[in-house]
Amino acid sequence: MKTDYKYRIVLLDAHAIIHRAYHALPDFTSSAGTPTGALYGVCTMLLRIATEFKPDRIVACYDLPKPTFRHIAYSEYKAGRQKADSTLVEQLTTSREIFEAFSVPIYEHAGFEADDILGTIVEQLKNNIDIEIIIASGDMDTMQLIDGTKVKVYTLKKGLHDTILYDEQAVINRFGFAPNQIADYKGLAGDSSDNIIGIKGIGAKTATTLVSTFGNIENIYKTLKKNKGVLIAPGITPRINKLIEDGEEDAIFSKTLATIRLDAPVTYDMGLESWIDSVDIEKVRAVCNKFEFKSLLAKAQILKDVYEGKAKAPTFGDKKTSGTKKNTLTQNNSIENIDTLSSDFIDAQICLWLLNADKTNPGLESMYEISGTNTFAEAKVVLRSRVLADKKLSRLYTELEQPLMRIVSKMKETGILLDVPYIDTLTHNYQQDIKKLEENIHELAGKDFNISSPKQLGEILFTDLKLEAKGLKKTSTGAKSTNIDTLQKLKDAHPIVKDIILYRELDKMLSTYLLSLPKLVDSQSKIHSTFVQTGAATGRFSSQDPNMQNIPVTLEEGKNIRRAFKSKEGSVFLAFDYSQIDLRCAAILSGEKNLIEIFNKNQDVHTSVAMNVFRVDADKVTSEMRRAAKAINFGIVYGMGVSALRESIGGDRKEAQDFYDTYKESFNTLMSYLEQVKINARKNGYTETLFGRRRPMPLLKSTLPFIRAQGERMAINAPIQGTTADIMRFALVDVYNALEKESLQDNAELVLQIHDEIVLQVNKKYVKKVIELVKKEMEGVLGKHSNMFVFDVPVVPLLVSVKEGATLGDLKEINNI
Repeated sequence: MKTDYKYRIVLLDAHAIIHRAYHALPDFTSSAGTPTGALYGVCTMLLRIATEFKPDRIVACYDLPKPTFRHIAYSEYKAGRQKADSTLVEQLTTSREIFEAFSVPIYEHAGFEADDILGTIVEQLKNNIDIEIIIASGDMDTMQLIDGTKVKVYTLKKGLHDTILYDEQAVINRFGFAPNQIADYKGLAGDSSDNIIGIKGIGAKTATTLVSTFGNIENIYKTLKKNKGVLIAPGITPRINKLIEDGEEDAIFSKTLATIRLDAPVTYDMGLESWIDSVDIEKVRAVCNKFEFKSLLAKAQILKDVYEGKAKAPTFGDKKTSGTKKNTLTQNNSIENIDTLSSDFIDAQICLWLLNADKTNPGLESMYEISGTNTFAEAKVVLRSRVLADKKLSRLYTELEQPLMRIVSKMKETGILLDVPYIDTLTHNYQQDIKKLEENIHELAGKDFNISSPKQLGEILFTDLKLEAKGLKKTSTGAKSTNIDTLQKLKDAHPIVKDIILYRELDKMLSTYLLSLPKLVDSQSKIHSTFVQTGAATGRFSSQDPNMQNIPVTLEEGKNIRRAFKSKEGSVFLAFDYSQIDLRCAAILSGEKNLIEIFNKNQDVHTSVAMNVFRVDADKVTSEMRRAAKAINFGIVYGMGVSALRESIGGDRKEAQDFYDTYKESFNTLMSYLEQVKINARKNGYTETLFGRRRPMPLLKSTLPFIRAQGERMAINAPIQGTTADIMRFALVDVYNALEKESLQDNAELVLQIHDEIVLQVNKKYVKKVIELVKKEMEGVLGKHSNMFVFDVPVVPLLVSVKEGATLGDLKEINNI
């Protein structure tokens, strides 16, 4: 296994390997009656790793039989696990002799699991450009430590012989999300093996959808709070939406339990001597003899010769995945030595994604699967020929997606400046503020406790302080919730609550942004996020390393972080945002005359809908009426039903039903269109945007009613949101081309595309000219590309608002433009 790194370090999750070996191998015993099956597995794994990877260092990390911080915060942690057999316990103890004989140092610490020790060592080493890290484990939890191709996990699929090496792309290919999102996934779906509850009623599929859509749990609840009562994502039912909303406390706490700690009190010492030089073969021979591992003895005795290439590596009955071309996962992210950032690879990804939009950010395995080939070169040809053979997809490919490739690449290359000193100052300030808040909270509580523990916090609020408020919810375990909604209801009941709310906000900002962003800058203090052209089934982009689409936009603390992203000297940011684009697309696709009239007259759509539904004049529309109209306007494109509407606007079910029925009567063409979309999707197996982009709808074929209903809601939303995404993609191409035509590309650089917004970095001398040009291009997309329409539809005006600022946190709307 070749590598460009100077050192390769293998970290062993000793506990996980021993457990796997114990359950995979027969109950071996020595002639003295000593159980040795798990020990045999440990020896086998050590020899395999040594000969396969030839590491410069090997480390073993252990659990200790004492409670960890997780048990303290949650007494039910791992409560469902059966008590370990005495023979396993005996071998866990004896296994240390194996590592000592192989000169493998052991790292452990009371209160921390082996995963936390692994994570801490990875954290201490990962910034050393000379070191490559491979974690050997039978536990999938360690995958959250994977970092690109620098930190990988070598894991056991079955028994001890079926192994696989995961890097970051391999995790994405398998699970549909990145390694750093595994804890978020478990926070939602839970983990029965560790008795992590997650959110009751949320399964693997829903959790995967949520994580891949929003990135992390914090963004999910941020979206929920921003769009109260609106279904959080396509395919999410009102019932599931409610479960997610009510389960915030459980989700965040479960994520905390699932997250590997990186701050265990251990310090890794590489030493000066390589591992193989420290091995005493006589000690290895002695331990093999002691436990009567005759079949391993010969392999152990030639270990150094194999390591130095003087002898052929022994076999261990391997059936590892890397032995078959289709499933090989290597340090190059793929089966073949393919640059996954090359234009060739991205082009093939786009072709596959156009053929099947559900295959987001596809890897080589998906390419082989869809094309029926065994090499990238073959797959690329087949996928491209299939796209070109389809008239609609061919036009999207040649007129939109291919031109977009260079724009997306240019955005990454341009990057965006991060004010690192400002971040450092903000970090220090937030840390000091958090410390003061913690002290104040403990003083108000009358004792110290873990503020991040929902259980301990609940005891303080409801048992010690006896706080009460109307409508307090309970978690799935029956305890009173301490989520943000609960805290908001209690904030006037005691001064401690406001401090707790601020503590949570600052702690989240610190861990999610302030401590991570400075690690991503280049030598010029720029961050170069990767915008993934095939990142979402809806047609939207995704963004990673970092996810620039989830920069905080609410609260002053969030704006402070946005202020760290600054324009270069002599320039400002201009943010161009499509106004109510989803509703405009709904009007276009449905041909709903009432909505079309509202947009053609440039009226406020929510006020106008309230006038229609409540049968009042404009001056009689109250803020509550407008809020209710806004809820159903946005909810309708997500398939909102009466129950979800009732929860959003309040009142009883009859009032919600009456409101829904009146809306349906007032906008009957729109409602009929949504029904027809479902019919067409069932018939065709897919939905289609205005420009011919398709999204498969396999859920509609399910024999289960609730699955079909989920598919119907997804089908309703897909053409509208997909058309919105297409418009934004065309806008990017048109704006970029127009800037080049006017020779403005060096003075007006595209730096971000966020949802319905394009952000440019513009030389101050050209602000007025760029505003006029970009607004013209963005508002003219439909007229310019009407030849691409696959339906005969009316068109409504597209409106773009503009904001200007020196930083992303200081953007102010420009009026009278």
